[in-house]
Amino acid sequence: VLRRAWTARRLRAETTALLRGAAEQLHGRDVALIAAGLTFYAGIAVVPLLLVAFSLTALLTSAERVRELGDRLAQLLPPELGAPGALRTLAEAGTGLDPIGFVLALIPLSFYGEGLRRALLRFTPRQDRLTGWRGRLLALPLVLVTPLLMYPLLLAASAMVELTEQGSELGTFAVGYYSVLFALTVPLLWGFGVVAAGNLRWPALVSGVLFTAACLSGFLQGFVIFLALPLALGAPFGGLTAVGAVVAIILWLFLLHLVVIGGWLLTQSLDDRLRGGAQPSRPSQS
Repeated sequence: VLRRAWTARRLRAETTALLRGAAEQLHGRDVALIAAGLTFYAGIAVVPLLLVAFSLTALLTSAERVRELGDRLAQLLPPELGAPGALRTLAEAGTGLDPIGFVLALIPLSFYGEGLRRALLRFTPRQDRLTGWRGRLLALPLVLVTPLLMYPLLLAASAMVELTEQGSELGTFAVGYYSVLFALTVPLLWGFGVVAAGNLRWPALVSGVLFTAACLSGFLQGFVIFLALPLALGAPFGGLTAVGAVVAIILWLFLLHLVVIGGWLLTQSLDDRLRGGAQPSRPSQS
């Protein structure tokens, strides 16, 4: 009983310390503005990223296979805002990308690395030079692994379609959640560990990345549900549904980046705890 009570107290104390450490890093910083800036960079990079990912995945398999699996993924998306058609268009454009188009797509794609480095450096005391160029160049190696992440996602989407047809909603959710979690882990490891220049220890880095990836995967599942809601997104914009849809996507990107920043702060706080080696005294056995 004493051991369980001590374990519970220690867990509460560690959790409180982690949250306090994360909160202390927020003093004097406008997190919403930082997340908005990162969202701006993401808006530049997201379409080129998808085009490059589809293009490289087509080299790994074939253009026909990627378009077939992309169509399967489109079947999972709600049709209300034209998301399935947009995905099919991206898959078609990505698999047909020529070498010049591929190289040109790398330029806006790399901007996300700059945005991530600029945003996360705001929460560290480190002084940095050539931040934009460092961020862009450090982000580019991730391009090489995009087909290894995209192809399993497309295969998972195909499995989700089959599960949906069988009426297994729980199975569909589980496959979607864990496949996205897996796909996000590698980019987050690279982003937090290299692009952000945080000099984190591996235990803190891996723990923080897994937690952040799990939260992001859950938010992305929520975004798919949001797309299916019968909302008149164009109502605040004079009935222009396309404008409302774009604003909604930007808003969700903003929320996702708030999660990314929160995960980064908790990761840094955990790293500080591990470096400090704070250990509460163990209760005597009696």
